[in-house]
Amino acid sequence: MTRPSGTGRRDGPTLSLVGGTRRPDPGTSLEPRRRGDVEPARQAAAPAVDEAALLRARLRECAADLRRVRAEYDHYRRRVGRDRLAVREAAVANVLTGLLPVLDALDQARRHGEVTGGFRRVAEVLANELATLGLRSFGTAGEPFDPALHEAVSCTGPADVDRPTCAVVLRPGYRVGNRLLRPAQVEVAAAVAPGGEGLEGGHRRDGGVR
Repeated sequence: MTRPSGTGRRDGPTLSLVGGTRRPDPGTSLEPRRRGDVEPARQAAAPAVDEAALLRARLRECAADLRRVRAEYDHYRRRVGRDRLAVREAAVANVLTGLLPVLDALDQARRHGEVTGGFRRVAEVLANELATLGLRSFGTAGEPFDPALHEAVSCTGPADVDRPTCAVVLRPGYRVGNRLLRPAQVEVAAAVAPGGEGLEGGHRRDGGVR
């Protein structure tokens, strides 16, 4: 009896009978491809993309930290500069305040004509050095009276003025920068109101404040 030829033979894996059970050919897998299975090229590319994204995120964080540190350093530098300037101004103001009696003595000697010769030269050098440190005197006759800058010792009136005015400067005032060292002592001229008040804002004729 002859076997039929290959006509009608189905293509497919060759099955072998071992112990009555059909087993697939070892070179062929009949299991369907699972959804999670990817090709080896894609498996290698995915970690590279993730690593690049992580590096970019890390770079953004480092740049933000650098900007924050720089801003904090600039703020610290400005604050230290302001503190140093304030300490310097306070120290200069303390020194100049201690020299004000010396300047008052020089002004008194100048009024009496005693600042002459070598003593005059010393007074000029001292004035120039103090001006270099920022010391400025103020208070002249005829300027408007300012309670923040002038100390009214007395008030005379009635006078031909429309507002309180410094008539006589008894002692000049001094300031360094924006810091007031001493107000100027002045006599104030003002038109006396019918109520007897010589200064606007309730200042008494004796220089006090109500």
